[in-house]
Amino acid sequence: MSDTTAAQGLTAAQAASRAAVVAAALELFAEQGFDQTSVEQIAQAAGVSRSTFFRQFGGKDDVVFTDHEELLDMLRDFLAQQHRDPWAAVCEASVLVYAHFAADPELARRRYQVVRQVPALRDREIVTVFRYERLFDEYLRASLPGLDPLDAVGFSALVTAIHNHVLRRLIRSAKKVPASVLRTALDDARRRFGVLPGEDATARDDDVVIAVFPRSTPTAELTRLLREQLDS
Repeated sequence: MSDTTAAQGLTAAQAASRAAVVAAALELFAEQGFDQTSVEQIAQAAGVSRSTFFRQFGGKDDVVFTDHEELLDMLRDFLAQQHRDPWAAVCEASVLVYAHFAADPELARRRYQVVRQVPALRDREIVTVFRYERLFDEYLRASLPGLDPLDAVGFSALVTAIHNHVLRRLIRSAKKVPASVLRTALDDARRRFGVLPGEDATARDDDVVIAVFPRSTPTAELTRLLREQLDS
């Protein structure tokens, strides 16, 4: 994905080389097992030297999870930008990750199969999922001062869980699962939290502003929306 490549500062040739190593490694892992596959075999299959492999990756585990490391860096850059609606920004970050894996679902399926077969990789996957959740949590707290930590962690966990559920549908199905499926589910999550625009009454340009919000709307979000209305 071009955004990922840019975030890492890689040339097109470097990105292509890394992608070739990842594809070769996952194919070998699927065919002969993770533990039974050596770095030398991966390097030979990808057409690179052993030293090149270690320059690109720290080890076999890193080959499996390299996309996540790059995506986490990309999301940090994305969330560091100015966003009018922090809740929407978190959801858009989730969609960016999904779009990356949906671009090559067969590779995503192969990775999923390898991870499922190796306990150490499953453990690392759990940690990786938590890193996305923590990134969203920290971003919401920083962007919405006064936000109840339970609302921040709850929304972050919900977005991450929804993303993983839709991604598993993509991986387990032979049919395409478009990003619109994820967007719809994330909109429903925002609606449940009372942070979906359009769910409140439209304020009129008058001396009195009447705003109606769902009871579930977090206090910090109420404050942000009211300030936005009063300043407009």
